[in-house]
Amino acid sequence: MQPIAFFYPHGHAAHAHPAHEESPERVEAIRAAVQQAGYWQSGLQVGAEVLAPAVLAAVHSAAMLDTARRGSQEESSLDADTYMTQASWQLALNAAGGAAALARAVWCGEAACGFALTRPPGHHATPTHSMGFCILNNVALAAESLIQLEGAKRIAIVDMDVHHGNGTQDIFYTRGDVLFISTHQHPLYPGTGMLHERGRAAGEGRTANLPLPPFSGDGAFAVAYGELVPALLGRFRPEMILVSAGFDAHWRDPLGNLQVSARGYGEAVRSLRAWAQQNCAGRIALILEGGYDLEAIPASGLAATQALLGEPITDAVGPTPQGEGEDWKAVLGEVKAIWDL
Repeated sequence: MQPIAFFYPHGHAAHAHPAHEESPERVEAIRAAVQQAGYWQSGLQVGAEVLAPAVLAAVHSAAMLDTARRGSQEESSLDADTYMTQASWQLALNAAGGAAALARAVWCGEAACGFALTRPPGHHATPTHSMGFCILNNVALAAESLIQLEGAKRIAIVDMDVHHGNGTQDIFYTRGDVLFISTHQHPLYPGTGMLHERGRAAGEGRTANLPLPPFSGDGAFAVAYGELVPALLGRFRPEMILVSAGFDAHWRDPLGNLQVSARGYGEAVRSLRAWAQQNCAGRIALILEGGYDLEAIPASGLAATQALLGEPITDAVGPTPQGEGEDWKAVLGEVKAIWDL
C-alpha cells in the first residue's frame, strides 16, 4: 500500500478564461508545493477513469449533461460564472473520473489516503445545472461510483469550502446512503446551507449544515472539525470519508471572509483522518474544490497533505492579521442543540 495517492488533471490548462478566478495556476501552485516538500514523488499517481453511464445518470440529468457538452462545443458559458472552452467538457469528465479513480484506489487499499487536484471544481453542480465554476459534481460522482461499482453502503462527504456545496446537497438530499456535512460562510454565494436543511424522505438527518459568520477563523474550525463533525460522523458510521477540499475559507482568499489559516485547514484534515483511522479503516480522500489566492492555496494544500500523511503541519502564510470574531459560538451552539450533540 502506498502512503498516499494523487490525481493530477493533465491538460487542464486548456480550460481557462482571461482574468477568471478559477485558473490553471491554482492546481499548479498546489502541485509545486507538494512536490517541493517531497510528498508528490512518494505518492501513487492515479489516472482518470471513464465514468460508467449509470453513474453519470444517477447524479446528473441527461439534459444537463447535453447542455454542458454543447456548451463546450460552442464555447458558450453555462452561467454568468461558468465559462466553457472546446476542451472543457472532456476535462470535466477527466476531473470527475480522476476523483472516482482516486477514491477507488483508497477504497481498495492501493493507497492509505488520497488527494485529487480536480479541476474544474464540482460541488456547485446540481442534478440539473452546472453553476458556480462547476461543470460536473466530482465528489458526488466519486461517491456514486463507490456505491454502484464497489458495493459501498455508507459514504460521508465533508465540504470545507467557504461556499456551500449546494449541488452535492441537492444530489443526495433524499438519499440515506450518503451523509453530507458542510461548513461554509453565511451569508455568501449560493445562499443555501441553512441549519434547517437536514434532508428529506430517506435522506432525513443525512444533511448537516454549519453556516459560519464572517471572521469565524481557526477557532470555529477547531470546534467544528474537532468536536461536531466527528460526532455527526459517529452517528452515521461511514465506510469512507470524501472531503470537498475548498481552500477559499483562507483569510487571504478574495471570495470569502472566513479567516481560516492553512494550519487551520491542516488541523481540520488531521481530525478527519484520525476519525477515519479509528472507524473506517483510514479511508479518506480529498477532492479539490475552490481556493483562489495563489499564496494561500499552496500553503493550504500542503498543510492538508501533511495532515493526511501524519506529518507535522507547516504554514508559510501564517494566521490572519485581522483577528477572529466570536459570533460562530452561538451558531455552533445551535448546531449542537439541533442535533443533540
